[in-house]
Amino acid sequence: MSDDYYVHRLQVSMPLATADQIVEAALIAGRDAGLLPLTVAVLDAGGTLVVLKRQDGSGVLRGDIAIGKAWGALGMGISSRTIRDRLKDRPAFQSALASAAQGRFIPVPGGVLAINAAGEVIGAVGISGDASDKDEYAAISAVRAAGLTSHPEAPAENWKDAGL
Repeated sequence: MSDDYYVHRLQVSMPLATADQIVEAALIAGRDAGLLPLTVAVLDAGGTLVVLKRQDGSGVLRGDIAIGKAWGALGMGISSRTIRDRLKDRPAFQSALASAAQGRFIPVPGGVLAINAAGEVIGAVGISGDASDKDEYAAISAVRAAGLTSHPEAPAENWKDAGL
C-alpha cells in the first residue's frame, strides 16, 4: 500500500494540551481572584477555536464575546486592550474592522496573544465574564501558567478596581 492511503498529521500551532492548560489556569486565576463566572476561549494562530469552556453562571453571550476578543487580537497582532487604546479616537476604523471580522471583533481587554519561546504567536485566549480588565488579568495569568509569553505581558495596573 502506498502512503497515498494514509492521512498525514497536520502541524498545529496551539496543541490541545496547551489550550486545555490555558483554560484551566484561567479558571483557577479567576476563582482565586474572586471573579465572576468566566468563559474562556483558546484559538490557534489561524483563528480556529481549540477549546471553549463556560463556567456555571456565565451568560450565554460570553462565548461569542470571548472568541471575539481572541479573534480580534489575532487579526490585528496585538492584544484587545491595545486595539481599544489605539482605536479610541477612530470609530470609523473600528466599525470597518468589526464589519471585516463579521462580528468576531470585540475591542476591549480580555483578548491576549500567546507567544512561544521563539517569539511566534501560536494563538490567543479570550475571556469574558467579569469586567474586561479582570478578564484580561485571568488571560495573562493563564498564558504565563502554560509557559508562554503574553501580549500584553502584564495586566492593567488597576485591574483589581475594574468595574467597581
